Amino acid sequence: MNRVPESSLNKVPEVTLAFWVIKIAATTMGETAADAVSMTMHLGYAIGTAIFFTFFIVTVAAQVTSKSFHPFLYWAVIVATTTVGTTMADYADRSLGIGYIGGSLTLFTMLMLVLGIWRFTMGSVSVNNITSAKVEMFYWTTILFSNTLGTALGDFLADDSGLGFGGGALVFAGALVLVAAAYFYTKASHTLLFWMAFILTRPLGATLGDLLTKPHADGGFNLSRISSSLIIAIFIFACILFTPQRAGSHPG
Repeated sequence: MNRVPESSLNKVPEVTLAFWVIKIAATTMGETAADAVSMTMHLGYAIGTAIFFTFFIVTVAAQVTSKSFHPFLYWAVIVATTTVGTTMADYADRSLGIGYIGGSLTLFTMLMLVLGIWRFTMGSVSVNNITSAKVEMFYWTTILFSNTLGTALGDFLADDSGLGFGGGALVFAGALVLVAAAYFYTKASHTLLFWMAFILTRPLGATLGDLLTKPHADGGFNLSRISSSLIIAIFIFACILFTPQRAGSHPG
């Protein structure tokens, strides 16, 4: 009996340069689109969270029940986690008064808890073999918490630290460069480095999104949240369409 190659059963794309470009664009769009709904449309964080969480449930259900990797569906779930992550973090930090530090610490603890349960249950948190519904649920729960954490962390560095949106983006970009250097020049765990990079791209996208849309007085470019989101969405669509999007795993 012929065995189906494991890569063809994997439900996530190969981790290439295109993967990281789309991921950063998706996290940036998560910030601008979420703010467009909660602020520009004046729906608030609670209603925005309800809207985007519904979108997340629909897309992740389709993703988990699908039998193979579908690029547009996969990235739709990523965008869903970034948008709902933004409104959830903003609701907790601002509406509930937890604050950026409190929100970041709470979300980091929850993220580590999810990763710990995943590791204890499945024996590994590697993304090499996302081939079962159980593993995939751990995968998407981890991504949801990491993208929510990224929003709180990005806001903390941009606002409370005094670095501003541009300074915050530079800090997170520099951290990603260090992770990339560790990947190529050290023997550090590639699984650990993947999750570090995945988490860091979210606050980078959050600060970039704020940099684009916040008023000039706050250090931003004062661009429209809605038009910025549409332009980024078109960019993501083009990247998915014109770059290789094969089912695969983390290299190495």
